[in-house]
Amino acid sequence: MNAPRRRALAVTVSNRASAGVYRDTGGPLLAEGLAALGFETDGPRVVPDGEPVEAVLREAVAASYDVVVTTGGTGISPTDRTPEMTRRVLAELGHEVPGIPEAIRAEGRAKVPTAALSRGLAGVAGGTLIVNLPGSSGGVRDGLAVLGRLLVHAVDQIHGGDHPRTGDGTGGTGDGVTGDGGSEGADATGGAGGGVTGDGVTDDGTGGTGGTGGTGSTGGTDGTSGSGGGRSGGGAGHGTHG
Repeated sequence: MNAPRRRALAVTVSNRASAGVYRDTGGPLLAEGLAALGFETDGPRVVPDGEPVEAVLREAVAASYDVVVTTGGTGISPTDRTPEMTRRVLAELGHEVPGIPEAIRAEGRAKVPTAALSRGLAGVAGGTLIVNLPGSSGGVRDGLAVLGRLLVHAVDQIHGGDHPRTGDGTGGTGDGVTGDGGSEGADATGGAGGGVTGDGVTDDGTGGTGGTGGTGSTGGTDGTSGSGGGRSGGGAGHGTHG
């Protein structure tokens, strides 16, 4: 039986957009990005700054959304109140997760120094993960880049999922031996003895499967070029280095 799809809500926080004098661009971009990550996504809901942000967050938690991501209202202008409204909800119903906004700010600072001015928060309220993103399109893209690396796992953890196991012979994240070009590619077909498993441990018998090729270049299989220093199983058939 297939697991139910996780649900997400995109929220745009903007006085001008909610009044219809400004076209919301960040919200649709956010909703599209969440859908691309596999979430059944509603929104964007457009609300003005301040108290309406708290209201929509509480509604989303009550509706059991797995994720709520806001865009806008995280800066230092007098009307930017999204972090304050978010903190109210988290303080009553859950807790903050500071590492997420730290990672989002770091992603933005690499391109735009003023990304450091974002005061966005993230945390868990009930069973809902809440994340604040800046209001600019660039800020939304930076936030999605970070969320793409952790959002599915975070939601799974909130619902009691196990930490993923890596490197059990099938090659997981970061358990292959790292070369200059990334993790070891899959081994060429080995003869008897000395195959290398995904854990980087020698195994008896035929050549095992190396860790999955790193992102730097594609791991090679069956003698084709691998990433960095892909090793072959003992015996015949050595994969060439990419």
